[in-house]
Amino acid sequence: MGAAEIKVGQLGIHYIVDGSSTAGLGMFELTVPPGSNVPPPHSHSNNEECVYVLEGTLRYTVGAQTRDLAPGQSMGTPKGVVHAFSNPFHETARALIVQSPDIGAQYFRDIAAVVNAGGPPDKAALVSIMSKYGLVPAAPN
Repeated sequence: MGAAEIKVGQLGIHYIVDGSSTAGLGMFELTVPPGSNVPPPHSHSNNEECVYVLEGTLRYTVGAQTRDLAPGQSMGTPKGVVHAFSNPFHETARALIVQSPDIGAQYFRDIAAVVNAGGPPDKAALVSIMSKYGLVPAAPN
């Protein structure tokens, strides 16, 4: 059942459980090299999310709270709450991401097709894909 890793720019997404077909629980491993371009702060209209760090340190923000998560630490994101992540550190971070219900691997394939096309990504296309899957970009501060 090993799905191929999906590369979105420098980020790696390796699906373990794709729950999108059953609207069930989904799980994937996220690899975030140091200084990677990451998605903008966003919320999920339909999904709760939990991040559990396996390796390295991941900076994770949920609402007004920002934490640097080390291996074995986790943080949950309720439906509708703006969240973001980054890796401003010197080593690659790996985290297990669990979503309920899952947005699914196809979301990341669709995003990858835009991000990996070369040149600056088409922001309108990205926002369109995000909204199709219930992701809402946060208003800029």
